Parts: sequence; structure tokens; C-alpha cells
Amino acid sequence: MSAGAVSRRGRARVVGLGWALGPPALLGVLFLGLPIAALAWRAGRTGALAEHATSAFVLDALRLSAITSTFTLLIAVIVGTPLAYLLARYRFPGKWLIDVLIDLPIVLPPTVAGVALLVTLGRRGIVGEQLDAAGIDIAFTTTAVVLAQTFVAAPFYIRTAKAGFESVDPSHERLAWTLGASPLRAFREVTLPLAWPSLLAGGILCWARALSELGATLIFAGSFQGRTQTMPLAIVGAFESGKSVEVPIALSVILVCAAAAMLVLLRLVTGGVSRDAHV
Repeated sequence: MSAGAVSRRGRARVVGLGWALGPPALLGVLFLGLPIAALAWRAGRTGALAEHATSAFVLDALRLSAITSTFTLLIAVIVGTPLAYLLARYRFPGKWLIDVLIDLPIVLPPTVAGVALLVTLGRRGIVGEQLDAAGIDIAFTTTAVVLAQTFVAAPFYIRTAKAGFESVDPSHERLAWTLGASPLRAFREVTLPLAWPSLLAGGILCWARALSELGATLIFAGSFQGRTQTMPLAIVGAFESGKSVEVPIALSVILVCAAAAMLVLLRLVTGGVSRDAHV
């Protein structure tokens, strides 16, 4: 059999497989896309976004979410970057346990994370009781929102940053050392720039996860407008308080737009990395 015949038969099999897998794949796309499309259609048809986006209820939640998510990202970067580098470059006793601890908040139900924070930092918690005696109250404050978001979102940054550091050949650092650079300078001027795309991608994932956090925040920080009520909590609060359904629709559309923007940015970052890798 000629090579051309083999090639045509291979293409025919690929096309046949595509026709067989197409219907269930289309069903999956419709299942994922239809609710988002319905949300956008409802908001556009009723004018919910234009009507409620500037209300005090929505603006308070939007402002608080933006501020707390940004603080969460800063904490994750400051604490998580050294941790990710150590995990990527060094072997030490208990490393596997730290890996498990980092992964655990990713798979834990957010409500469990909230309970864990409450029994640790609440007024009757292991640490919170001592803080309360010193006049420091964390639970049900804006600080509690940031801590809850950090607990569930920081692992996304740490995991991605670790993968970025692992992708950098250690020989680049050793070469910088031989040229007289200190380990810290080599880390700052060689390793960080090479791992930067992964760090940026991890930061995007962390910020987006913090923005969408609900369960841990609700239990540890409560839902108080202007103080702890972030966008997801405001959606729940709008339903519970009997507000018009258009209010949670407006909040939901804003969150969808923010999440979509973060995902587009993430694709641009990772897409640029992929293109550079193939050059």
C-alpha cells in the first residue's frame, strides 16, 4: 500500500473519530456556556447591570472585593515566593508534609477552611483567645476576609511559582555565582526574570480565586456590608434579604466579567510562554 493511501486512510479515521466525539463535546460546551449566556442575556434584557451597578450595595461589595483580593495577592507573593523557591530548589526533612499542607486548602471545602480559621483565630480559638486578651479581634473583620482569602488562594500562587522555579535550569544560577554574583543577587537578577511568566500566571490565579471566595469568608468573617461583605457574599445576601433578583444578576455579571478578564490575561501570559518555548 502506498504512503498516500495510508495517509488518506489515517485522515479518514481522524475525521470519523471527530464525527463520533463531536455530539458529546458539543453537549459539554452547551452545558458550560448556556448558563453564562443566559445570565448575560437576562442582564441585558432587563438592564440589571446598568440599573444596579452603581448602587451603594454593589459598590461597597465591589470595593471591598478589589481591596481584599489585592492584599491577599500581596501576602501570597511576599510569603509564597520564598516558599515556592525553597520547595523547588532544596531537599529537607518534612518537605513532603509542606507540599501536602499547600495542596490541602485547594481540595478542602471552603466551609472547612472557615471553621479551621475560626477555631484558630476566633475569640475562643487557640491563638485568637490570646489575641483577644491583648485587645486584638480578628474574626468578623476585614482582616478576617483577607486571611480567609489568603488561606484558600495562596496555594494557587505557590504551586504555579514552584513550577516556574523548577523550569529554570539551576546552571544559570551557578554561572551567575561564578561571575561574582551573590546567591540573593542571582535569584533577583537571573531566576526571577526567567520564572516571571509563571509568577505572573500564579498571581492571576491567586487574585481570581480570592475574588470568588465565599465559604471560608462567610464562616470566619461573616457578611456585613462595607466591612466583610465581598461580591460573592453580597449575591447570597441579596437573595436572603429579599432584594430584587436583578441585584444578584448585576453582581454576577460583574464577577463573570472580572473572571473572564483574568482568564484572558492568563491565556496571553501562558500563550506567550509557549511561543517562546518553540522559538
